[in-house]
Amino acid sequence: MLIIVVLGLIIYFPGRKLARAHVNSKTGVEDHPLMCTSCHIPLSKNKLIVKLINSDYYSPFNLAVSKDGGRLYVVAQEGNALLVVDPENHKVLNKIKVGKYPYGVVLDEAGKIAYVSNQWSDDVSVIDLVTEKVSDTLKTGNGPAGLSLSADGKYLYVVNSFSSDISVIDLKNREEHKRFSAGNNPTGAELSPDGKTLYVTSRRALIAPYGDTLKSELTVVDESTERVIARRNIESAYLIENVAFTPTGDLAIMTMIRPKNLIPSIQVEQGWMMTYGITIIEQKEKGRVIQLLLDEPNAYYSDPYDIVITPDGKKAFISHSGVNCISVVDIDSVRTLLKESSPEILNKWSNNLGISSRYVIKRIPTGANPKGLALSPDGKLLYVAEQLEDRIAVINTVSLETINTISLGGPRRITVARQGRRLFNNSGHTFQNQFDCYTCHPDMHEDGLVYNMASKDMGRNLTNTQSLRDIRDTPPYKWNGKNQTVYKQDGIRFSTVLTRSEQFSYEDLDALTAYILTGIHYPPNLMYNPTGELTGSQLRGKEIFERTKDNSGNVIPENNRCITCHTPPYYTNLKLASVGTLAATDDSIKFDTPHLNNIFASPPYLHDGRAATLEEIWTIYGKEDKHGLANDMNKNQLNDLVEYLKSLRAPEYENIPSKIKHTSL
Repeated sequence: MLIIVVLGLIIYFPGRKLARAHVNSKTGVEDHPLMCTSCHIPLSKNKLIVKLINSDYYSPFNLAVSKDGGRLYVVAQEGNALLVVDPENHKVLNKIKVGKYPYGVVLDEAGKIAYVSNQWSDDVSVIDLVTEKVSDTLKTGNGPAGLSLSADGKYLYVVNSFSSDISVIDLKNREEHKRFSAGNNPTGAELSPDGKTLYVTSRRALIAPYGDTLKSELTVVDESTERVIARRNIESAYLIENVAFTPTGDLAIMTMIRPKNLIPSIQVEQGWMMTYGITIIEQKEKGRVIQLLLDEPNAYYSDPYDIVITPDGKKAFISHSGVNCISVVDIDSVRTLLKESSPEILNKWSNNLGISSRYVIKRIPTGANPKGLALSPDGKLLYVAEQLEDRIAVINTVSLETINTISLGGPRRITVARQGRRLFNNSGHTFQNQFDCYTCHPDMHEDGLVYNMASKDMGRNLTNTQSLRDIRDTPPYKWNGKNQTVYKQDGIRFSTVLTRSEQFSYEDLDALTAYILTGIHYPPNLMYNPTGELTGSQLRGKEIFERTKDNSGNVIPENNRCITCHTPPYYTNLKLASVGTLAATDDSIKFDTPHLNNIFASPPYLHDGRAATLEEIWTIYGKEDKHGLANDMNKNQLNDLVEYLKSLRAPEYENIPSKIKHTSL
């Protein structure tokens, strides 16, 4: 008995002290009540535990309404399905399985066929709405997202978000017959009321040196010639998700964010770091491009996603996924403002936090993470896809009140990871709701921007946003590797450096960490490595990546070989290194070795984003051969190396060439 007591005391006192030290090191604070189960249960790879602690949600994303208003067709992004919903009786009638990670849906003029874009399958499901079955599958470019039918219904325009182009599919022979380039990461598509022009929005800004005015492309396609007739650069705006035309066709209105990434992040304290609004393009010769904010002086309306305009052209409804609400805009008031304002005044309005009082007439609260919007044929009802609520909200467009909600039948319980995803997508924890994790990490990836994080000195240590996909097994975090865990990254240091507000409660931090480490995955690399079989160029590039001798036969020092620091399966050795890329404005530090899976999707490159392409890492910024020996290579060898780097994909897709895995959390 005495032995048991002694052993118990030894385990309790030193063990408790060691456990406390372990928790402190993981969280960066001394009072986090972290239990072993808080970390190790959500992070377990045991299939039984994973099944028990997670649930399969539908996550409605976009939707369409039948011509008679009797059916809703809802894209269930994580359910990999199109849901057929009876809006009058609030019932889900059918669940039609489609491809992986569906994005958009559009109905033909007769209402007999639905087209659903499958972003992770690189195809479109053709659904017979009479039999409610998939009748065909159409191949597209990479990452199909937005959809639009031509005015005559003969062609389907598919916006390919990953390959940044537009597929034109001939619906008679069911084949792509033309493709043209679009802006960077395009997603939205809308045909003008007269059927003459197609507008395609892009989310990521065009690659440019830090300090240049940020620009995102709007691609304009002529319907009759099927040619791009304009590429309009929308300045100081990005994450332009969707676009809508007024019924008369005089205005095109797009959702957008105006980031202030060139100013120190300390401006969060001054209430001015990110602003959210709309871009308006007048549809006439020499039509102006006007930007108006939807924010208020003490409240921001983050992450605007979709926009729809009532059939009478009087109101626009805009979903704000970061603050769970719909903004209602009086379009006649917007027209009056445009008419009475000079170009100089309009330029001032683009940064004015109080101007929204002139045209925003209501904020309508919604459930978690409102995304796609659709109006009933008579314009009297607005349907809202509440993505993280697994339901559809029904709003009366006259009274501007929510009159019903339609449950899609997903799990009632909210798992830890699901709660973490809600927090990830909500701005409630930042000063005046200025931004959330998703704002800088759209699609849980990265926004392609470089920020002045204002750590020790203003204007120093510029930071290229890093992807959050599949980071579970690749600590430490941040470019300088100072945060050993996500608990530190998103806990005390997140609130200190970024939000400048109170940090997450410990319960919320547990949930957010669980989601980031278990619920964020890379899409399959169908662009450069669709089957797991490398091309000849990629195989040659692999040899260069793994080589131990240069072209002259000399042995390459081990610490200057690509494979040494970038080891499979994540292509990182989880260590810090000095690779000769410090800028004059950087502190003298080493950098965390980044993982390289799906690296093709993360331009610009290097810690401060100065390399616009993978080639520039060595041709411009690696001339001293400190970032891997490269200057002995000829152009063809460099091309092969780059092609191999583009082929790298997440470990979960290795050895399963034809199967795409996706887990809903």
